[in-house]
Amino acid sequence: MSSLSWRKSTRSNINGGECVELAREANTLHARDSKDPEAPHHRIPLPEAAAFIAGVKRGMYDL
Repeated sequence: MSSLSWRKSTRSNINGGECVELAREANTLHARDSKDPEAPHHRIPLPEAAAFIAGVKRGMYDL
């Protein structure tokens, strides 16, 4: 997976912190922990990722 171009959130602070990095490949969104980039990461089909993100924006997962 070294060919993936990982992106960290623009809301991440300059000290790194606890961040999620994302990369897109064809019809898959990859997500990993920025503190452990060599660990296995999640692979999410784009339609499912889009549905999740839409739900977050609507507040479906607010605590």
